[in-house]
Amino acid sequence: MGFFVLPSLGDHAIQQALAAALISITSFTVAQLIAKRLAPPLRARWPSSFPEQAERGVPAICAIVRWIMALALLAGASALRFDELAAQLILAVATGFAAGLLVHRLARSAGAIAPVAIALGLLAFVGAMTGVLRGLEPLLEGLNAASLTVGSRRITLLGVLNGAVVIALLFIGTRIAIRLIGRSIDQAGGLDRYQRVLIQKLVAVTFVVVAVLMGIDLLGIDLTALAVFSGAFGLAVGFGLQKTFGNLLSGLILLMDRSVKPGDVIVVGDTFGWVNKIGVRAVSVITRDGKEHLIPNELLMTERVENWSYSNRDVRIRIALGVAYDSDLELAERLMIQAATECSRVLTSPSPNVWLRSFGERGVEYDVLVWISDPEQGVGNVQSDILGRIWRLFREHGIRLPLPQRDIHIKSWPRTDGDAV
Repeated sequence: MGFFVLPSLGDHAIQQALAAALISITSFTVAQLIAKRLAPPLRARWPSSFPEQAERGVPAICAIVRWIMALALLAGASALRFDELAAQLILAVATGFAAGLLVHRLARSAGAIAPVAIALGLLAFVGAMTGVLRGLEPLLEGLNAASLTVGSRRITLLGVLNGAVVIALLFIGTRIAIRLIGRSIDQAGGLDRYQRVLIQKLVAVTFVVVAVLMGIDLLGIDLTALAVFSGAFGLAVGFGLQKTFGNLLSGLILLMDRSVKPGDVIVVGDTFGWVNKIGVRAVSVITRDGKEHLIPNELLMTERVENWSYSNRDVRIRIALGVAYDSDLELAERLMIQAATECSRVLTSPSPNVWLRSFGERGVEYDVLVWISDPEQGVGNVQSDILGRIWRLFREHGIRLPLPQRDIHIKSWPRTDGDAV
């Protein structure tokens, strides 16, 4: 009778494989516990810094902390130098898994689309696995051997991949840093909304400039060799991007002097609406029709702009109205004031008023003057409400509106043959 006999637990290969598996499981467990402990303070500090994960509702920043801790623990475990292939494979797969998920989460948090994030995660998985298996050196030699010579410069496939990785990491790191600092500025006290927006824009510009300089330094780009070309290219770009930089500076000036702020009701040309956002290039103005107009920042600096809420949100509305000559004018004025007072959006202080403007061809012309404090809700609806109330009150009290009328004077009537002499 035969039996299938498992290798003894004292076997060196099985012992190393079990040790590698235990290290991997322990690393992920410890990382999960650390992430859970850090979740409450992270939520309190950045309550909405990242979109929430679908599973268990854990914020993405906690997932990033979890994979960082797991990767650090597994990287430390790789120093044990297992000599059995099974143990090396287990540790390599675990390390690649942690690295791939970390890079994927970082890319998604930075705003990268899903295919790009997945591709970066797979590259990180392969790279970490190859490094643990000590097979990175032959791979690097092969990538470095694949080269292309352009003039006196040798461009290798390794250099291209290295540049792509550096650019991707700088992009991801810059986006995440801008988001975290932006949330920290939002949580800061002693700053109003407009000061926070200005600081966030300046921080974003600073981080982008620093990232570009770091990328140039890390990639080893020699700008002195391109001095002549870069000067000519910079001059051409300067002319081409003159409007872009003008809009950028204009946006910063608007945020600093607060002449136009988010929430203000402005009129620019034929555009009437309230400012939704001041961006790097343009100001977003939402009209009463729900349309969002993007007005270049430079236009608000050079053109005439009506700001209805610059120093005071109270706005006066003038409603023209006519009354027939044979009506009771005193009663008509009282009814106009009554109709304006009954409108819910009209302020009681200053109170509504009626001015007799002129004696027109059709009737007596009045201006009904009312004040509102919420111009972003529109002015046409207030005028419509008041005119509707005036119409009903006039009909109830017999006040007539003027109708078009003309007096015709006939100097002579042409005679016909049948007319008497």
